[in-house]
Amino acid sequence: MGITAEEIVELFEKDVRSRKRLAELLISEPDIRLTIITAVLRDVATKEDTAKIEKRIDRIDERMNRIEEKMDKMEERMNKMEERMSRIEEKIAGLESRISGVERELDKIFKLMIVTILGILISITTTILTKILLL
Repeated sequence: MGITAEEIVELFEKDVRSRKRLAELLISEPDIRLTIITAVLRDVATKEDTAKIEKRIDRIDERMNRIEEKMDKMEERMNKMEERMSRIEEKIAGLESRISGVERELDKIFKLMIVTILGILISITTTILTKILLL
């Protein structure tokens, strides 16, 4: 009975020197070396790949900068809006105060008008009653 592939692999795992010799033997064969290099190159990024990635990163950075600028402008606008809202709220509070004052004054005028009208009515009634009684 012969040695199995699994046993060969286990032997290479145990013997570093033999593993290196096998690698050297495989690399010395042009067809095998080309196959290994081709397989490795598929996994290696080229300068062109890294240049593309750098360009994409640069574009992303530019977009991020534009977005940050827009966000800063939006924040500035929001702050201005908040300031305007505060001023409007202050003006509304002032108007509410003035309206309350006007309401108090109108209430006083209304009461004064009632008193005046009552006085006039009493005066007219008294005059009429006096004339009736004197007749």
